[in-house]
Amino acid sequence: MSDAQQPPRRPRAVVVWTLALTSAATFMASLDNLVVTTALTVIREDLGGDLAALEWIVNGYTLPFACLLLFASALGDRYGRRRVFASGIALFTLASAGAALAGSTDALIAARAVQGAAAAALIPLSLTLISAAVPPERRGAAFGVWGAVNGLAIAGGPLVGGAITEHLSWHWIFWLNLPIGLLVLPLALTRLPESRGQVERLDAVGTALASGGLFGVVLAIVRAHEHGWTSGSVLAGFALGALLLAAFVRHEARTPEPLLPLGLFRSRAFTAINITSLLMYAGMFGSIFLLTQFLQLIMGYSPMEAGVRMLPWTAMPMIVAPLAGALTDRIGGRPVVASGLLLMAAGMGWFALYADPAVSYPGMVPAFVLCGIGMAMFFAPSGAMAMGAVPPGMQGIASGVNNSAREVGGALGVAVLASVFAARGGYGSGQEFTDGLVPALWVAVGVLVVSAAVITWLPERRRPGRPDPAPGETPGARPADPVPV
Repeated sequence: MSDAQQPPRRPRAVVVWTLALTSAATFMASLDNLVVTTALTVIREDLGGDLAALEWIVNGYTLPFACLLLFASALGDRYGRRRVFASGIALFTLASAGAALAGSTDALIAARAVQGAAAAALIPLSLTLISAAVPPERRGAAFGVWGAVNGLAIAGGPLVGGAITEHLSWHWIFWLNLPIGLLVLPLALTRLPESRGQVERLDAVGTALASGGLFGVVLAIVRAHEHGWTSGSVLAGFALGALLLAAFVRHEARTPEPLLPLGLFRSRAFTAINITSLLMYAGMFGSIFLLTQFLQLIMGYSPMEAGVRMLPWTAMPMIVAPLAGALTDRIGGRPVVASGLLLMAAGMGWFALYADPAVSYPGMVPAFVLCGIGMAMFFAPSGAMAMGAVPPGMQGIASGVNNSAREVGGALGVAVLASVFAARGGYGSGQEFTDGLVPALWVAVGVLVVSAAVITWLPERRRPGRPDPAPGETPGARPADPVPV
């Protein structure tokens, strides 16, 4: 990459504002991904609805979020990342008010769907805005802070939801977003620098094919546990999604202005970090889904008590992620991510070996700590690695791809581990629950070990401050002109 292509150096105040505002918006969006899980029982008592309706309170957020990430990233590249990011904050805040005022499960599901659509703009564009504001040699530390906040929101969702539901009401889960959104929105419009990508014209056909394909696949995944992996509706969803995604790839290979330049995947670093992200989220989300139930149903803790006892896991990102980000700037992201994934696998293995209906909490603490450290070591470098693997003009869409991989992985992990649990155990007794939990956790261990192996496929680290090669560029060479993608 030539010097002319390097993003301009930003004043320190701009960097600080960018990191603070993107982290705040990311925290709000990531928290709402899981915050309702511990409040579903209370919501059912208040609004009514069957089990399927309660599941759609969660899935109603996940589906539009996963399906619109690429589209939102392209909008930011075309019309301005700050503008689309701020629009996402405004829409998310309004949708949160709608969720808080919902008088029925249908109204709540609709508001959650709008929240998910707005979050699709917040998460990927936050990464792109950070990349545009922070110099390359400091991005590891910056993404470490972002990763700490994001990891805390994801892992702390059940705790926050349980505490608010227990001491206030489930409505305040959503009212909490209003002061955050109203504070962050004007600051985002005035303090964030504007930036754009290389998109001159939106690829409408590609957007429709990608969104439809992701919708079919993710919908089939989230319904698989309820209807069975071989049911007609689930298989039809997978088939339709696969056909649309195949058509999307064919279209992108032929159109002159693609939504997703396929040349990005010629970068081994970009391909590997996306596969790793999918697998890591599958192992993490599926495990959290089952372990929070174990703490409540088998160990007898209330939602808030269960959240407090997960603090050795959930608090670790705040401590470890900034340190892991700084370490990434020194030695590169690959060894940090690989080590973190193996630590998470060790923690899951500890849970699997220790799980028993009569288990005591102190014996679980080391496993929580290992998982928390490992998760922080993944979150800190992974964003910088995804952004650094592509040219600056492609970072918006690269962020959308990476976050799509994470969302699909999370949905897949919950569905697969729940299916393993259901095949080997159930909710009839403590022993029956444990019989299903243990093999599911071993599946998570295997997924995390495979993801650690995938990340070793990354090329060797270059000198600090030097950007990753563009797709098609040979590591070590620095052509005067950008390599087309």
